[in-house]
Amino acid sequence: MQCKEPLFLLFLVAMAPALFGVQGNVLSTPARLPKDFWEKKSLYYSHQHPEGSAEESPEDAKTREIVIERLKSRNSGDDADQRLAEQRELIAPVADRIQRKWDDLSTMNFTALMWEIDNELPEMNDRKGRTRGARGLPAFLGNAMKLLDLKQVVKEIETSVMTSVSCSACKAGVGLLQHYVDSGKSTDDIIHAATKLCVSMKIESRRVCEGIIDIMAEEVVYVLARLILTADEICGFVIGDVCAIPYNPYHDWEVPLPPIPKPGAVVALPAPNVAPLKVLHLSDTHFDPYYHEGSHAACSEPLCCRLTDGIPNSPSDGAGRWGDYRKCDTPRKTIESMLAHIANYHQDIDFVIWTGDLPPHDVWNQSRSDNLYVLRETVRQLSFYLPKARIFPALGNHESSPVNSFPPPNVEAQYAMDWLYDELDLLWRRWLPDSTSPTVRRGAFYSVLASPGFRIISLNMNYCNNKNWWLLLNSTDPAQELQWLIYELQSAELKGEKVHILGHIPPGHSDCLKVWSHNYYRIVNRYEATIAGQFFGHTHFDEFEVFYDETYRGRASSVAYIGPSVTPYYGLNPGYRIYHVDGNYAGSTRTVLDHETWIMDLQEANRHAVESPRWYRLYTAREAFRMHSLTPQDWDHLVQRMTYDDNLFQTYYKFYWKASPVRPDCDAECKKRLLCDLKSGRSNDRKLTCQEIEERIDAKKSSTWKTWLFNGFALSSLFTFLAGFGWFGSSVPSWLF
Repeated sequence: MQCKEPLFLLFLVAMAPALFGVQGNVLSTPARLPKDFWEKKSLYYSHQHPEGSAEESPEDAKTREIVIERLKSRNSGDDADQRLAEQRELIAPVADRIQRKWDDLSTMNFTALMWEIDNELPEMNDRKGRTRGARGLPAFLGNAMKLLDLKQVVKEIETSVMTSVSCSACKAGVGLLQHYVDSGKSTDDIIHAATKLCVSMKIESRRVCEGIIDIMAEEVVYVLARLILTADEICGFVIGDVCAIPYNPYHDWEVPLPPIPKPGAVVALPAPNVAPLKVLHLSDTHFDPYYHEGSHAACSEPLCCRLTDGIPNSPSDGAGRWGDYRKCDTPRKTIESMLAHIANYHQDIDFVIWTGDLPPHDVWNQSRSDNLYVLRETVRQLSFYLPKARIFPALGNHESSPVNSFPPPNVEAQYAMDWLYDELDLLWRRWLPDSTSPTVRRGAFYSVLASPGFRIISLNMNYCNNKNWWLLLNSTDPAQELQWLIYELQSAELKGEKVHILGHIPPGHSDCLKVWSHNYYRIVNRYEATIAGQFFGHTHFDEFEVFYDETYRGRASSVAYIGPSVTPYYGLNPGYRIYHVDGNYAGSTRTVLDHETWIMDLQEANRHAVESPRWYRLYTAREAFRMHSLTPQDWDHLVQRMTYDDNLFQTYYKFYWKASPVRPDCDAECKKRLLCDLKSGRSNDRKLTCQEIEERIDAKKSSTWKTWLFNGFALSSLFTFLAGFGWFGSSVPSWLF
């Protein structure tokens, strides 16, 4: 997870004309312009129709006359104040016409936008603040579009919950980037223009703008130059269903399943009186080597709490000793405190699952060597505090530089991932057998027999990451990972093995490509009798995702556990999770019997400036949610109960935020979104998945005891229950679902 997706930051830079109105008055300071400036302007504004042309519309003629009058005013000897007043009056009809004309994104004049970015925005070497937007934007650029709500776009980017607002912004930004590429502009030209626009728009600070654009531009331009997709297709691919994805056969694929019938579902119960396995889940450590206690924690950049952010005037704005609820990552001492606590209090851990995201969120300021340092240092920390533990890692989206950039194996050598995957193989080999090396070096995924009858499969979920721009070139099963997964699962099924799947990005999250997610969902559905558990991270929250039978959609078939983050970024307490898993015996189900989340109360630790903060168990799932067991059906039933039991939902919401004292309130719309997330094992499927939940929550506002009873017991659950006793014969009629 990251503060503001860097690929979207580049798109924001490009789409800025569509996101921002005029910053100040565009005519507040007369600017020195080339002698032929207004002559060129008149051609742009009149769409290059010469005077008297048969194609010139009355509107164009009027526009040309206004611009000519403005040209006369510019060349007159009147004083500046009079000239500015005349210019304001003259430019208004032009800007108004442009705004009306561009109410439709499809008619956006990218040539005019590009011209103004290149010729009218202040240059980066201006040290007197003009690059910070003091002049405002050029008239055409600033007034061209006021269609989009910038705050809403930024919110959607940060929460990964997209709407048509972000879709329109994406199309504007991608279209402008493509126009630069198609116009033959060099990468340096694009970097220069994008940086000017980013700084002028105040999208981020100057160093963030310069850093992220410089890091990302070469790869993004390389990809865009080789695409045959339109802006509509690109944004549909990246954002998902809200963009009304045009059909594209290049991104419509299906991995074949073997022609072996799916085994019948058998309900197996854990053996009594057998000690369960104890499994530690660590995720999203985001270790910040440069965290500095007392530095500015309320800076204006995506990551704070470093000396480079300065020391604040008010102590309340300073970074805490053990971390901070604001946009700050994890100090070294907090990670070491956690690992020391685990080593002392959980000495009976059987193995560790470690689901990635190691570097901090300063994605504009990272290099390959920076990220390799954090990787090596984190491995050193784990090895020092947990020297005897078996650790099974998975790769996060932050491990690469640029962030989210994970090209498949067939790209040009200069962009290949050998620099990271070879190092992963070297470092992970202390825990993994040599047999994992070929797939780790190829795509950072592997399969290992953890014990007789029990296999762990770790996936590289960056091949489903919709911020991974390399997938725009070809999204078809990158590195053949899913086909390999099918082979491993089929082999496990034939051998009678149970499997745990690890990864970083949850497959139902909106960050996971729809086509990849839907293929994965099919695979989980086919091998539900073999897959005993799924474990992911990425969101930083404490949550889960339920999977459902593709034929009988009311029957929950699997569950994916999403572990809490170690980092407090942002608004969270640091945490980790312990699973109790059916133990080592012949015929073990290997299912999760219970789980508990442990946290450090960051507010308490910082307030008392303790030398050794307290880590404590926040809750256990079965006790907190009053669950008989943790089967997929039990998790589905919990979601149903939370739709009408607000107290139960608020309990879940507290744990979702790891009991953070700064968590926001959750209204009805928030509740709908969170409960929908829990039912979404398949991404970009919310219309199908969430309709029932949303209707129940809406109905509850004016419910009687009859509607409460109806909403509290899903018809789909009823029919599935009856079907289990054969009341509908061998199958449930499809019309019931």
